[in-house]
Amino acid sequence: MSVDDHATDHLLTPVAGQQIGQYRLDLGTGTWWWSSGTYRVHGFEPGEVVPTTELVLAHKHPDDRDRVRAMLRRAQETGEAFASVHRIMDAHGREKHLVLLGQGRRERESGEVVELMGYVVDVTARIAAIANERARHDIEASARSRGGIEQAKGVLMGAYGIDADEAFARIRHCSNNRNVPLRDVARVIVDQAARSGTRDVGPLDEILQGS
Repeated sequence: MSVDDHATDHLLTPVAGQQIGQYRLDLGTGTWWWSSGTYRVHGFEPGEVVPTTELVLAHKHPDDRDRVRAMLRRAQETGEAFASVHRIMDAHGREKHLVLLGQGRRERESGEVVELMGYVVDVTARIAAIANERARHDIEASARSRGGIEQAKGVLMGAYGIDADEAFARIRHCSNNRNVPLRDVARVIVDQAARSGTRDVGPLDEILQGS
């Protein structure tokens, strides 16, 4: 299964207001048919424009256009099912993320691929929801990490009689020397202080010096 296949499975989870359209491409004449939903996905009212291959590709994001063009060409040659997650710029200049699904239809007698057909799904809202969730998770993780570092700074300030900047510098120095994340060094410092207190700085020296 390709990266696009995995992404498609994840992105097709329904979202309120998600737009879905159908399309067909007659390979003999190059004629496209779009459903009302496909027009609207591209920012047009139904029948407002005549869909063509040139129009379809023109609306693809420049960074994705060659990949989609190659995929469509391959589908025309093989008739195999395909799926792609890519960006378009709609008629109003808005960037959208689409899932394009399709397959070829073969002429019964000759076996020649004569038509491509499938669906387009606007997954912009879904991708935004995923991005927001990831951002929230990253912020929460950062807050948890920062909380531990602040605790460790407090331990070192009390143990050594230093200011916050010097305490952080010592944690960062230890992190760099050991090649471990700041939050991990901070956790070890806080755990050690909980066990032995801060009057005896020997255990803290060992942590900070990496011995």
